[in-house]
Amino acid sequence: MNRVLFSFYLMLCCAIEVCAAPIRVACVGNSITYGAGIANREKNAYPAQLQAYLGDNYEVRNFGVSGTTLLSKGNSPYIQTGAYQESKAFKPDIVLIKLGTNDSKPQNRPFYDNFKADYQALIESYRKLESHPRIILLTPVRCFLPGEESISNTQIETFIRPAVEAVAYNNNVEVINLFHLFGNQWDASLMPDKLHPSSIGAGKIAQKIYGYLTLPSAAGKDLTHALQLKDAKRFNFHGYQGYEFTNDGTTCFVVKPHAEAIGKPWMIRARFWNHEPQTDIDMLENGFHIAYCDVADLYGSPKAVARWNSFYKRMHKAGFHKQVALEGMSRGGLIVYNWAAQNPEKVACIYADAPVMDIKSWPMGKGTSAGSADDTRRLLTAYGFANEQEAINWKQNPIDCAAVIAKAGIPVIHVVGDADEVVPVAENTSIFEERLQKQHYHLTVIHKPGIGHHPHSLNNPAPIVRFILSATGRERNQCTHAVPGNEYRSAAGWVEGNEWHSVANDITATLEGKHLKLLLLGNSITQGWGGNRKAVSYKPGKSVMDSIIGKDQWESAGISGDRTQNLLWRIRYGNYHRSHPQNAIIAIGINDLIGENETPEHVAEGIIAVAREARKQLPDTRIILLGLLPSGKEGNSAIRLKCNKIHQLLARTKWKGIEYVNPTKWFIETDGTMKNGLYGGDYIHLTTAGYQVWGEEISKLIKQ
Repeated sequence: MNRVLFSFYLMLCCAIEVCAAPIRVACVGNSITYGAGIANREKNAYPAQLQAYLGDNYEVRNFGVSGTTLLSKGNSPYIQTGAYQESKAFKPDIVLIKLGTNDSKPQNRPFYDNFKADYQALIESYRKLESHPRIILLTPVRCFLPGEESISNTQIETFIRPAVEAVAYNNNVEVINLFHLFGNQWDASLMPDKLHPSSIGAGKIAQKIYGYLTLPSAAGKDLTHALQLKDAKRFNFHGYQGYEFTNDGTTCFVVKPHAEAIGKPWMIRARFWNHEPQTDIDMLENGFHIAYCDVADLYGSPKAVARWNSFYKRMHKAGFHKQVALEGMSRGGLIVYNWAAQNPEKVACIYADAPVMDIKSWPMGKGTSAGSADDTRRLLTAYGFANEQEAINWKQNPIDCAAVIAKAGIPVIHVVGDADEVVPVAENTSIFEERLQKQHYHLTVIHKPGIGHHPHSLNNPAPIVRFILSATGRERNQCTHAVPGNEYRSAAGWVEGNEWHSVANDITATLEGKHLKLLLLGNSITQGWGGNRKAVSYKPGKSVMDSIIGKDQWESAGISGDRTQNLLWRIRYGNYHRSHPQNAIIAIGINDLIGENETPEHVAEGIIAVAREARKQLPDTRIILLGLLPSGKEGNSAIRLKCNKIHQLLARTKWKGIEYVNPTKWFIETDGTMKNGLYGGDYIHLTTAGYQVWGEEISKLIKQ
């Protein structure tokens, strides 16, 4: 009996150990995976930052080797490295493969014919592992180096990336598109040498992969059965499985994600299938299905609406969500809005790109647009108009449905080129925006200065994708997810040679063993107090606080660039309690607004999380939350209005053991403008005079 019990105990222990084992993630790749050129790459390369995002339930290892190629006949094949063998010995549960950038070099191009076969062999080598890992291919990021003499973005864009997508499709393995992550305009802060991401750029890679790996998903039904696609033609859509079929004789497409989001969300693409597809690809990565129902040459007419009605009915019957996101480029705006006007309850949101909102503007050319005579003739036929005057008198254009859209509360975003002469903004989006404003309804418009009708979309579609996810209730708030920062630039007010982790460690070392009267928590504005920290070079507020609180009686734990999620991480893991502060002042949130363009609602949630974590980690400390200081010169500036909104949300929060104080009135005149001399030219950072005002107010607070 005892042996039975002992055996059961051993089995139970083994089961617990198995359940507790972290998910092993192997990051295979070249110098970008390795973290070449990144200060403190052990903490700041993308695999290290991915580890921070994923947490203790994962074990992420970096198996990147600089200069390596996917090609077995390349100048430095990855499969000949020790890291390759180590990655297999790691027995990974997930393998992330990011190779191909070095294959674009001139000496490797003669072997392009072997690229897919070599990638196939690499995949098979991981598939044979006893751990049977989930394999995910990562496309190369864009390279900004000029010319063809070395690594070439032209080669990456025209050969390497499509080849990676084809390999993913042929092997039914997952793929994440990193090519558009940094857009098409070089940003030195993201890629200093135009090839290797900085710690900030690596953080964006890590965040994208984290979002993909942790997507809340559900097992979807077989599309071929649900949609009756037995005879459908299969096709590759950037590494994803697509199906071509007919519905009532009309050509239709549907592309399925590798991991289906809960609720089976979907988006209908109107016209110009696969043109500037980056938004569609990102939505697939977020678990949406992408669909298409051909309405070419129908210009949003009742015939087109009828086609979409039938298509929607079939999709909804197959289990797709009752509300669908709509995407319309150019003339696609006609069908998107005309269908939405007749089916508002079925629409989750609308993304319209340089959309035609009035047939008089295009194709009829009755304004400043040249229009199109051929398209006008086809439009008259599609609508059954006897002549142009009937079309001119038509009152069911998209611009005429503003009241319907507003009443239904459909979130809408437009992306427009301000120099568009084909579909002029003034004759289309601007009129629609004005009519929505009269309905007290907001239209989000992203303007592209100096851009014409083309190119459509945004090269990095992140703002569009975030809008759709938010509109469908699927956006996750990064402001509340504790992660380390990744700032690295000495212009942040740091002594040369420091990066975020060394600055954070400097704070911990400075605070160790202290018995402080005051601890200041925040970002660069708080960092400006300086204190006794060795890594900080710019301390405009130190003398002020020394005179008010007393030398060595206080310290600043602010880090330039920090967002709520970074301060949240530091409070949780930084051992700040060892400074035994009597009082702690928290001011955070502005970088979430200006750096990440987060919503006030998300930032407020992040600030609340920070304050509550401080309450938990500093149980004997008086916690005073200021939220964020006011920014923006004028009271009605966009950034100030967002700051005010955050304070409204904080004021409505029920606090326990936390004192909330809105600091706005300390810095502004009665008309809302900033008081002279308190802020620098960016109206974000304080002058010494500003620190004097802030310090005096803090003194009053802690004496209460």
